[in-house]
Amino acid sequence: MWYGVDVALPGSVTTLSHGETQFHVVGTAHVSQRSVDEVRAVIEEVEPDLVCVELCQSRLDALTKDSAFRDLDVFKVVREGKGLYLLAHLALSSYQRRIGASLGVKPGAELLAAIETAKAKGIPIALIDRDITVTLKRVWRNLGLWKRMMLMWSLFVGWESDKGEPVTEATLDELKEPKALSEMLTELGRAVPEIKAPLVDERDQYLASKMLEEGAGKRKVVAVVGAAHVPGMTEQLGKPVDRAALDRVPPPSIVWRILKWTVPIAILGVIVWLWHRSDASTFAQTMLAWIIPTAIGAGAMALIAGGSLLSGLTAMLVSPVARIYPLVRTSIVVGLVEAWRRKPSVADCERLPEDVQSMRGFWKNPVTRILIVATAAGLGALAGFMFGVGWVASHL
Repeated sequence: MWYGVDVALPGSVTTLSHGETQFHVVGTAHVSQRSVDEVRAVIEEVEPDLVCVELCQSRLDALTKDSAFRDLDVFKVVREGKGLYLLAHLALSSYQRRIGASLGVKPGAELLAAIETAKAKGIPIALIDRDITVTLKRVWRNLGLWKRMMLMWSLFVGWESDKGEPVTEATLDELKEPKALSEMLTELGRAVPEIKAPLVDERDQYLASKMLEEGAGKRKVVAVVGAAHVPGMTEQLGKPVDRAALDRVPPPSIVWRILKWTVPIAILGVIVWLWHRSDASTFAQTMLAWIIPTAIGAGAMALIAGGSLLSGLTAMLVSPVARIYPLVRTSIVVGLVEAWRRKPSVADCERLPEDVQSMRGFWKNPVTRILIVATAAGLGALAGFMFGVGWVASHL
């Protein structure tokens, strides 16, 4: 395999050869008008047999359908325990939208430009990215509880970054430079390797493998991908990749699955032991010492997050039960109650992309409010339970 930069094309294009096929990989910034113009120019100049884009069907639908959230079923999201995951997805997409708005460019505009230009010229199109849901789930499974909370916090405080120096086309061009990209990816790998592996490294393999498969038998292929993926794709092109393995969402770790049941069993064991060893008054006091903090923590956090009184009361009732019966989860039950109480309309779902552009909108939209209340109740229950158990243990 030979690779290098084609001098007849913009500097953002890396040309790779594999067999009889030339791949012109355009490294872009997803919120750059310059990238949009370059993508169109490269396709016009090269006249490829195929255009590959860094999209999956879900992301393409989100970019092309104005009503992408119209059919969102918040009851299903809560029931399946995906509330925190959806919150992270919305916060991340809103951050990208705000950067795009400051530059007057819709995020992913260069990918849409590639598709529109290819269609206008009658060129076949291939979506070569892994499904975004799989990628985000693999990221989520890689993170422990603390890093999940830190990730969510960093996404939400991203609103504060708007007060700093604005993002410009010049800034984006600097970030696309190979040296800057290398430093950025190295730092990301050092700081949060759990995120970099599924978000960047695995997708480099996936993109390179899918591009090679789709381009088989073609003479010239143009691939439009984020600039951060170009070095990895260059390195991975032609290497064997098990895409089926990369498409699987790993199950929870064995440690987590064991703890999920051993902790409640241990609690029940302690309760039985106390029942036999203590008088009724001591037993009742000990039970209340962890039940009350758990209930108050869940109920208080649900109300502070903006939940209804009914959701707060539900959190207080359910959270102690959930601590000893893992098939019941405080966040799910509270989320379902809040969803029933708030009943998001189709208009609320359609308004999500605009509402999540601000903290006020994020909190006021019924969909995101439900997710915030459910998550807060679960975290409050956990914090209260840990406090209560610690207090009980100190007096045993």
